[in-house]
Amino acid sequence: MNTVDILKMLCLAPAPSGYEKECAKVFYNEIKDYVDDIYLDKMGSVIACIKGTEQNALNIMVYAHMDSLGFIVRKIRDDGYINVDRLGGIPEKVLPCCRLFIRTKDGRFVPGVFGNKAHHASSPEEKYKVEPVTSLNIDIGACCAEDVYRLGIDVGCPVIYEPSFMELADDKVCGTALDDRGGLAALVIAADKLHRNRPKCNVFLVGTVWEEFNIRGAVFAARAIKPDIALGLDVILAGDTPDLSDKYQNSVGSGPTVNLYNFHGRGTLNGMIPNENLVKFAEKTAHENNIPVQRFASLGIITESAYIQMEQNGISCLDLGFPARYTHSPVEVVSIKDIEALGGLVAEMTSRITPEFPLGRYEL
Repeated sequence: MNTVDILKMLCLAPAPSGYEKECAKVFYNEIKDYVDDIYLDKMGSVIACIKGTEQNALNIMVYAHMDSLGFIVRKIRDDGYINVDRLGGIPEKVLPCCRLFIRTKDGRFVPGVFGNKAHHASSPEEKYKVEPVTSLNIDIGACCAEDVYRLGIDVGCPVIYEPSFMELADDKVCGTALDDRGGLAALVIAADKLHRNRPKCNVFLVGTVWEEFNIRGAVFAARAIKPDIALGLDVILAGDTPDLSDKYQNSVGSGPTVNLYNFHGRGTLNGMIPNENLVKFAEKTAHENNIPVQRFASLGIITESAYIQMEQNGISCLDLGFPARYTHSPVEVVSIKDIEALGGLVAEMTSRITPEFPLGRYEL
């Protein structure tokens, strides 16, 4: 198994939130040979299962999202330019001159770019101004609205950064949607290991939909699986760049993370404080297997676990992660070693959990 090859295929699969089919195909094909059962649920999530060896096995759900953030076509202008609104947390200052893929009504992808006012014609004030996404125009080379419609593009079509992937120095890679294709790659790595070392519990490895849209795509899978334990895999914010070195102590290449806290105060008022038994178990398992782990906590972030924890009568949840630089931009940077170590940690944890694992937050 070559992690770089798997990650490249996942990153180059265009999968706007709500339209995850291309990434789902790659994930399905890469994981299917390591699992006992695999299917697509009605919402589009890929659910793969490795059956446990114990009669009264717990259900463990481990998940990473397949979708990528982007935009939604709002208006086709008479002159052939296209206006959009955001779909997910788009950093507006990186958008001018970005290369894009627009998904047509029949599922093809048409290239385009966000135009930028010619530098020679820009005033000094304009050169330092960040334009809102709603004021930007996409240029696909069309001369009029009819040209756009003829290509199958209309209001409501999703738009993403042009998928890209490249290898950097050491074990680093750069690309689009490493949030959260890195998590998907870790699931494939874990499946390979669990296939060879059967777990006692039933392990469900899930590629989820809609995370960048409303964070709730994983909930539908959880309602079908009814997990006793849920482990979410996603990026965390690396603090090893000059702009974030005073805020976070996590670094790319120093290992996966055990996430202790997140809270999203902008409208959702939701977040997660994980099950402490799972935190201790993750750190103990990592220590015993010589897997370096980092701890992470942050405001302004929310993950799928925030909603999964509310299902049934409450589900024991923990988020694990891998550090990423430049999140939500077209040039996210991660470490292959971190992703491989994350997959190894997931495999070790899920293979060691027994039906007797304490699911409550505490006992009196």
